Amino acid sequence: MDEWFSEVWRCREILYFLAWRDVKVRYKQAVLGIGWAVLQPLFTMITFTFFFGKLAGIPSNGIPYPLFSYSALLLWTYFSITLNQVGNSLVANSNLITKIYFPRVLLPAAAAFGGLLDLVVGSVLLIGMMFYYHVTPTWALLLTPLFVAQTALLVLGAGMLLASLNVRFRDVKYTIPFVIQIGLFVTPIIYPVTFVPKRYEAWLALNPMTGIVEGFRACLFHADAINWSIVGWSWAVTVLFLLLGGLHFSRTERVFADIV
Repeated sequence: MDEWFSEVWRCREILYFLAWRDVKVRYKQAVLGIGWAVLQPLFTMITFTFFFGKLAGIPSNGIPYPLFSYSALLLWTYFSITLNQVGNSLVANSNLITKIYFPRVLLPAAAAFGGLLDLVVGSVLLIGMMFYYHVTPTWALLLTPLFVAQTALLVLGAGMLLASLNVRFRDVKYTIPFVIQIGLFVTPIIYPVTFVPKRYEAWLALNPMTGIVEGFRACLFHADAINWSIVGWSWAVTVLFLLLGGLHFSRTERVFADIV
């Protein structure tokens, strides 16, 4: 593992070029270009606000529902879209893998970190919404980059595991969107954690995105409402995914070129 990490570090410049290539390819010949980074969470937020905030009357802990849902969708949109790209990164770049050698982990890493540009662009609208609703940020705002970094690490860890499995089992390509679709409803995006009965909170905490979304939202609006227990469990599962994904990837990458 030490040699693997050392080799990845020596090739860090390739990571930059691969990430920038992914960004350019994603928006090539797109009329709205990077604007899609805002439109996707925006229209989802409008839909959720109408059906769940207005019609269903789901509580939002005193936060305006559009702001409540958009702040969560900002991270969830990055997670869901990027995880799908990371999981398919090796198969999508099979021609590159079979022609030249480089640390294969750079492909899922480039997809994971390249997607952060969309999140940054989407954050501009979040800042504008906070001004519109007269939300005064607190010191906890400084903690939000930690949850963004955690989301990227979770995508990388789970993505490495899925990408390496996808090379051998192509069913994974169809499993990823299905799991992401379920994850939307078991992550407190539409509802707050307090909306869930106490007996189910422990199960909900096993979903690492629960702690990320709740912690990120609390840092923006209610610093005193950070549930450190859920955040702690979230970090534990994230690190577990990162270790398992890295270990499995490093042990199987030598055969990628033969079977991809």
